[in-house]
Amino acid sequence: MTVQTKNNISAGRRVTIVGVVVNALLVVFKLVVGLLGRSQGLVADGVHSISDLFTDAVVLVGLRFRGKSPDDRHHFGHGRIETLSSAVVGLTLIVVALILGLQAASNILSGQVARPGWPPLIVAALSIVLKEVLYRYTIKVGRRINSPAVTANAWHHRSDALSSVAVLFGIIGARIDASLAVLDPFAAILVSVLILKVGGDITWGTLKEFTDTAPDGKVSDGIVACARAVPGVTDIHDLKVRLAGGEYQMEIHVVVDGNLTVRQGHRIAKEVERCLVEEIDAMGSVIVHIDPSKDDDPSDADRPSSPPPPPGGGR
Repeated sequence: MTVQTKNNISAGRRVTIVGVVVNALLVVFKLVVGLLGRSQGLVADGVHSISDLFTDAVVLVGLRFRGKSPDDRHHFGHGRIETLSSAVVGLTLIVVALILGLQAASNILSGQVARPGWPPLIVAALSIVLKEVLYRYTIKVGRRINSPAVTANAWHHRSDALSSVAVLFGIIGARIDASLAVLDPFAAILVSVLILKVGGDITWGTLKEFTDTAPDGKVSDGIVACARAVPGVTDIHDLKVRLAGGEYQMEIHVVVDGNLTVRQGHRIAKEVERCLVEEIDAMGSVIVHIDPSKDDDPSDADRPSSPPPPPGGGR
């Protein structure tokens, strides 16, 4: 494991642990104040924060495996375990969204709506501030260390902040007029829709990674330009790229002069690898195949022809 990888993992763990502390405090405040203050929206928001704690734990597990080197059972490393962590985060968000939305809809239809007090409004406002700050901190770290799990967790924080905004407006409306108390469970439904959208986006991203979907054209174009710029490379073909745990794994065939020695061809391959690792962000493993140029193959006309068979078929 490189020093940079160790530093990235440490940064990811640090920001996630900060999230654990903040989420634990918010769970207590939201559930207690939501129950005592009769705010269904805030209670739903508190359940969402419990899911935050769960996903924080999942992210920590993913980061732990991200730092492990390849072994006999994982020849390409353990990056996909972090991808799996991101998938768990996304699926958890989807399940939480469905539960909260169905419960709120059931309460509206049954008429079980209470007018919340003022304390839930204060807690919702506090949650918005804390979760937005936590989102900005986490997304910055996640993008810097190129961790899909940490980035997914950042969006989980953002979805919590957005859900608190919905709760805040629902409580304000209910406090302005008792007949608007139904806005609180409607806020819970809006929360569930926002969470469902974020969870769906995260899950879709991990599915593309699990199915080895190629990255966008910008990444491929950068790889091609980098390889072509290496002296001695006359052409490239059969480029294959996939994403695993936030890092690209790729192989590429480069065409060189067929009259070069094996050592010279190997030197060109290593230069292509160096260029890709240094110039392309999040480049992990690189496999470079060396192919001789077809122009260097002797044509059939240049090859000595076989002597004609003797008359009579050689008898």
